This record gives sequence, structure tokens and C-alpha cells, in this order.
Amino acid sequence: KHHMHELAKNIEWLGHDCFFISGSKKICTDPFQLKDAKRKADILLISHEHFDHCSLEDIEKVSASETMIVASPQAAKTIGKNANALKPGQMIEIKRVKILAVPAYNINKFRAPEKPFHPKEDQKIGFVFELDGKRYYHAGDTDFIPEMKQLKNIDVAFLPVSGIYVMTAEEAAEAANAIKPKLAIPMHFGSIVGSEKDAEKFKSLAKVPVEILQV
Repeated sequence: KHHMHELAKNIEWLGHDCFFISGSKKICTDPFQLKDAKRKADILLISHEHFDHCSLEDIEKVSASETMIVASPQAAKTIGKNANALKPGQMIEIKRVKILAVPAYNINKFRAPEKPFHPKEDQKIGFVFELDGKRYYHAGDTDFIPEMKQLKNIDVAFLPVSGIYVMTAEEAAEAANAIKPKLAIPMHFGSIVGSEKDAEKFKSLAKVPVEILQV
């Protein structure tokens, strides 16, 4: 029987790029097409404004009155009310959780010539956050960008593997091998684009422990 990696035990995958991490605080990333509304987050992290990452009805589902939202500038505009906008390189501390926004953009995925799906100047983000002494990296929608090589001491890295809009399984494995997290968890498959095959391929190419979570 598969024994789950120690670092994955407090992490639930709710599909696509949505993870629910439980510790002294409950942190949720990019909720999308959630089946139920049981879970409420203390902190909600929204990487960018695309509908499959910034879904207002799903944000509603995981929000309680005291939920704090941290989002990219464009996503914060979309969410309005109480969202804290963070640009790449900015940091905020909420409820004793340090949250750093890091760049997320495409270098080789284009909707049309010279038009990336996620242009660097849009300031879409990924997140590095610390919860209970562990450092998590949620990459957002991105390619394997040079800034990833600066990430240090990451315990858990959530990396997109579907290709098309984000890294392919091969590129995600290169990213994982550069970041060297204690555990990598593939995301951005099984929902809009990408399949379990991409996750398996990523796992076979990554030189770090990989846990493929089930929804």
C-alpha cells in the first residue's frame, strides 16, 4: 500500500490548482469548481484573474467572515472587497503566516505569435508561504522561469504539469530538479487540460519525491 509522504498529510487537493492546507491556519489556493462548501479558509491565495483560478463563486464557498484574501493585482480588482493585492516580490504577513508573491509567466506558451497566455508584465503570481515552520511554493500558471532557480529551502512545491498554458510534464520536472523541494505535488491537470498521464510522466522525470494526490 502506498504510504503518503509525511509532508502531504495535511494537504488536500480539491482539483486543478486548488489545495487546502491545514495546520495552525487553514490555507486555500485558487479554488475552482468545488464540490462542497464544508471547508473554510483562514487565508485564501489567488494567483491570477483567469476564471479557473479566480472563481468568485468558489471563493465565496471557502470564505468565512474573517477569511483574508491575498491575490495578484488584477485578481484583487476582480474580487474587490477585502482582497490584498500583491505584486511579484512583495510580501505580506497575515495571521502570522508570511506570504511572498513570486513571478509567474510564460516564456514559450503563446495564444498568438508574441502573445503569451500569461505575460510577464501582467504581474500574475505564484506564492511562497510559511505555515508551521514549513515553506510551500504554489507556482500559479507559469513556465519554468529563471526566477525559480532562486527559490531556496522549499518543503513542498505545487507545480503545473499540463502543458499548453503552463509547463509540460518535462518542463515541470526540470523546475522541480532546480528547486529541489522535499516534496513536489503536480497540479493543473484533470480539470481543464492535462491528465493523470502528465502527472505520472512528471513523477517519472523528477529527481525529487513526488506525491500525486487524488481529488
